[in-house]
Amino acid sequence: MIVDDQELLRNGLTMVVRSQPDMEVAAEAGDGLEALETLKALKALESRRVDVVVMDIRMPRMDGVAATREIQRLDDPPKVLALTTFDLDEHALAALRAGASGFMLKDAPGEEIIAAIRHVHRGDSIIAPSTTRRLVRQLVTKPGTDPEAVLGALTQREREVFRGLARGASNAEIGAELFLSEATVKTHVGRILTKFGLRDRVQAVVLAYESGVVTPGEG
Repeated sequence: MIVDDQELLRNGLTMVVRSQPDMEVAAEAGDGLEALETLKALKALESRRVDVVVMDIRMPRMDGVAATREIQRLDDPPKVLALTTFDLDEHALAALRAGASGFMLKDAPGEEIIAAIRHVHRGDSIIAPSTTRRLVRQLVTKPGTDPEAVLGALTQREREVFRGLARGASNAEIGAELFLSEATVKTHVGRILTKFGLRDRVQAVVLAYESGVVTPGEG
């Protein structure tokens, strides 16, 4: 589903997605409220399944952050890839905290947005490279935060995987560092997400920085 209040941009994104042989635009919406209503209608009709919502952040009636938060309350919600014109940290962080699995800028090339949709669809997460450094600075631990309150729930191996995950390393990179197979790392990542009730790797990164498990400059 493509959600954007600017019809020209919405049409452009729709064309880019439809150019892919394995992708289909199931629906479009002009704001967050329309997106929610459309998702509920499609689910009731069981006519089309929406796997990924490409969601603009700034829209009238209901913005993308509020809509993303409401989507997470649906049964078996689709993944959300947030898009915005502005490289502003508060919007990126708000979207991720609301439940978005990724964040990209609208001026990214079409192939990058398509790649981001694929990443989000398969359960990965993605943040626009230009946003990452400033985003991390906003996640610096607050005074008095105890990292052990988070790490105490993990085994020693899970702690090592968690730190690698928080530094943005892929499963293959973590496996090479810890001398583990990629499949084993994937299993550890799944257990970590389950223990903390997290949806994906983006939420794990947010938790790691907010709790002080990792700090800016590590890795």
